[in-house]
Amino acid sequence: MTVLVTGAAGFIGMHVCRALLARGDRVIGIDNLNDYYAVRLKHNRLASLRDGAGSDRFAFHHVDFADDAALAQALAGDDVDRIVHLGAQAGVRYSLENPRAYVQSNLAGHVNMLELARERGVAHLVYASSSSVYGTNKSLPFRVEDRVDWPISLYAATKRADELMSETYSHLFRIPQTGLRFFTVYGPWGRPDMAVWLFTDAILNDRPITVFNEGRMQRDFTYIDDIVRGIVAALDNPPPDDRAPKAGGSHSPHRLYNIGNHRSEPLEELIATIEGALGRKAVREYKPMQPGDVPATYADIEAIRSDLGFEPSTPISVGIPIWAKWYRDYTGL
Repeated sequence: MTVLVTGAAGFIGMHVCRALLARGDRVIGIDNLNDYYAVRLKHNRLASLRDGAGSDRFAFHHVDFADDAALAQALAGDDVDRIVHLGAQAGVRYSLENPRAYVQSNLAGHVNMLELARERGVAHLVYASSSSVYGTNKSLPFRVEDRVDWPISLYAATKRADELMSETYSHLFRIPQTGLRFFTVYGPWGRPDMAVWLFTDAILNDRPITVFNEGRMQRDFTYIDDIVRGIVAALDNPPPDDRAPKAGGSHSPHRLYNIGNHRSEPLEELIATIEGALGRKAVREYKPMQPGDVPATYADIEAIRSDLGFEPSTPISVGIPIWAKWYRDYTGL
């Protein structure tokens, strides 16, 4: 099977490519290698893929999937059976600074992937949504059946728009699709703009950490290996076109799943776990809540558990020490 993975140089994308290669699939990765965070890290992820098992079945195209002509040219000679669309402009806070980047990548880019899936007749398109779509929802845990009509960041609005466009394409063209609402993913090769990386880097470099909302925050922290297992399970199980209701409410071949750890951890607990893994104490600087942020996330995973047997198995007490070791090895700190 040949799988196209967008965002292949990204955190989750790199791990998904590795898992697919390990089981024998052919993988075509694409990424525009933008400078939202250090491009060197993205190149190092790609180097790890090229050096790993199955590298002879990995092809990479440096292309922006938001450019439909460039995308078509890059993939002109490739057969694609299924797509894992993980590429996007990420970051809640950055969407307040550079909104056009989100319109280009997350909206125009998503339509381009939908068109590619339609033109190629792919068997399944799995795409990344986000827990951010729940916005001001105060009912915990978040369920895929909950209303998600009040996003509080442009990033969240684009991800919800992606879900709606996917629903339209599944209804009109019967394209099997699965949207995955990710909850705060962390682990080796993670993103430098995420709290786990920021806290770790600050502590090891003797800088204060910034703790928003005076520390009154909770997150469903999900280890990368659990996320990858869920993505691959979804990829292998396209929703049937049987007109029956699916997770998320669609009667088309389109499902929506939360994919998280099903635990809402206090932010102070995360910080304490990082301190323990590093053997150092953090100096905390408490600040108010940031625009676009939410005080708590918590994934109800009953739908993906029932349909696909997904069961996360990595609490932060296990995942954070693995992360900390990787980070020290990678940075030499």
